[in-house]
Amino acid sequence: MNREAGVEERLRYPIGRFAGSGRLTGEERIQYIQIIRGLSGELRALIQPLTGEQMDTPYRDGGWSVREVVHHLADSGMYAYLRFKRGLTETAPEIPTYREDLWAQRSDYSEEPVESSLQLLESLHRRFVRLLDTLDGAEFERTLVSQGLGVMTLDTALERYVWHSRHHMAHIAGLMARNGWH
Repeated sequence: MNREAGVEERLRYPIGRFAGSGRLTGEERIQYIQIIRGLSGELRALIQPLTGEQMDTPYRDGGWSVREVVHHLADSGMYAYLRFKRGLTETAPEIPTYREDLWAQRSDYSEEPVESSLQLLESLHRRFVRLLDTLDGAEFERTLVSQGLGVMTLDTALERYVWHSRHHMAHIAGLMARNGWH
């Protein structure tokens, strides 16, 4: 990989590409659930010092603005929660993909204050954590079928959701560090 490609890869995947284990121990599940419990507060604290102009700055050329990333995190959180509910209540349900690139072009991404998505994530994560805290190990072994990713266990879905959230928060943190916004 040449230097330019390496820089682009780090901008696109600041915490690396997803590499789930596929099966978590009970202790690992507790750790992932604990991470979800704190994600919305971490996101709020991360973006709190940003100005409106900074919120509208893309994290890389061709990437989303901070505002768009925050709204995307709310959308993907809702989607993850619904995937889990379907995985728990249906036998290997097919989970469709969605056109996140087109969702980001809608007015709720460009015009809506991020506060609505932060509040949504706070409520959603409270509810998601309550659900996750009540599941036993066998329930995390249930599967769903993602059109884009294939068959995955709920363990993998949990790992993927945490990775995805951390991945986008690292986009924001990286932009802030590169621009000296602290």
